[in-house]
Amino acid sequence: MAGGIDVSAGDQTYDRMEMIKAFDQTETSVKGLIDSGLTKIPKIFIVEQVRLASETWGFFQVVNHGISPTVLDGMIDGIRKFNEMDVKEKRRYYSRDYTRRVRYSSNFDLFASKTANWRDTLSISCSDLIDSEELPASCRDNTVEFSDHVKILGKTLFELLSEALGLSPDHLNNMECSKRQRFSCHYYPACPEPQLTLGITKHSDPGFLTVLLQSQISGLQLVSNGRFISSKHRVTVNSIGPRISVGCFFSGPVGEVNTYGPIKELISEENPAKYRDLLLTEYLGKFVKTGLDDENWGIDYYKL
Repeated sequence: MAGGIDVSAGDQTYDRMEMIKAFDQTETSVKGLIDSGLTKIPKIFIVEQVRLASETWGFFQVVNHGISPTVLDGMIDGIRKFNEMDVKEKRRYYSRDYTRRVRYSSNFDLFASKTANWRDTLSISCSDLIDSEELPASCRDNTVEFSDHVKILGKTLFELLSEALGLSPDHLNNMECSKRQRFSCHYYPACPEPQLTLGITKHSDPGFLTVLLQSQISGLQLVSNGRFISSKHRVTVNSIGPRISVGCFFSGPVGEVNTYGPIKELISEENPAKYRDLLLTEYLGKFVKTGLDDENWGIDYYKL
């Protein structure tokens, strides 16, 4: 994974078969690409990298993703400004009401977890067009701009993941795996005793895909019938200064008719379903109720 996976070739007009035909018709093979002065590899060569990383590690780094450093730095800076602003202003957003599209709190699972984590979080739901006036002024413009870019990146990654499963590029997007988008903007202040606590307990994320400034695969373990794994990760804290991260979680629509389970095209007599179908409301509800440090909430709970 050195250097990361380059997705710069991933535009919205990508046609895999047409690209394969064009490559074959050159009759010069890969050496011909190099001889032509090519500096970025075609997308048809990226899918295998994505498949291997998703099956073995559960995450990969994305490079040349099209989001400028200015946008990324602006998002981080906006979250820093929000957390370091006047307490009275921040309290306007403090809530444990999960129906609020913009809310600020510490430890969403504070009353369910065995141990509190050393972090504060500004949670933002971007599933629908968000009214920028709902956002704190300190990070308003940066969040809107970052959201626009990361939505495009997310759809591109779902196309690559679909192909890595041997499906058509639009399969996961057609399943609405990228329908809902939520930001968890974490702020980890300097800690006087970092050896005694964690920023986030070891866990797997509850969505289909998590995009960070360095991306990782998540809930695709379910729909891929176990082929793509969910990487477990945790965050440590330090005594020097604040650490900031912005995670974008992609998942399907939450409703009484939207069920998810192993993709039918991936099931056979030799490879039977390993998980039962479930509603996202059931899955996410259990996640919120049990908290991060409960090993019983994860995907293995739904194994057949």
